[in-house]
Amino acid sequence: MTVRELAVGGAYAFTPAVHPDERGTFCASYTDSAFVAAVGHPLRLGQYHNSVSRRGTVRGVHFADVPPGQGKYVTCTRGSLLDVVVDLRAGSPTFGRWDSLVLDAEKCEGVYLAEGLGHAFMALEDNTVAAYLCSTEYTPAAEHEIDPFDPALGLPWPAGITPLVSDRDRGAPTLREALEAGALPDYDACLARYAALRNDSHTVTRTTPPTG
Repeated sequence: MTVRELAVGGAYAFTPAVHPDERGTFCASYTDSAFVAAVGHPLRLGQYHNSVSRRGTVRGVHFADVPPGQGKYVTCTRGSLLDVVVDLRAGSPTFGRWDSLVLDAEKCEGVYLAEGLGHAFMALEDNTVAAYLCSTEYTPAAEHEIDPFDPALGLPWPAGITPLVSDRDRGAPTLREALEAGALPDYDACLARYAALRNDSHTVTRTTPPTG
């Protein structure tokens, strides 16, 4: 497993070894040791879900309130998609910056985005399946969205593909509107959340009662 940090702090791409033989291929798209070495704490699993999308479907830009936020480890298990991570943390030195990469079922790559970052993707093929390991369960009242076509963001949606977008995402505020409304995650609150996750992972629980 190789790991590289994306242009947005707190986001990483994980590339596993793919092992082919006469039966097909095998890969481990997530390993705890590689994740902890990169991020500094284990991935807490609150929810696993997946989506099936037609070609051109755009989902996002989605984010959750911090705390607790929702970290996501995203893979593509069928088809292919353009995955985009956006820094929505107000006060972040990389606020408004994004990075992207293509995920597909052959390479088995995964993308992790920490709490407070925004996530979006476009399906590049029909019946594309995106799979998400999420650190917390979905909480509708804490979930929000940014306009994926905000000109100020300039996300790299491919030309020649007609976007298919939900009414909710199409009517989402721009990044500037969300910032002015105080709706975005606070960078310092996100840093505190990351520190708490690292501290929790280093806590040693006593398994035997003290003696004497």
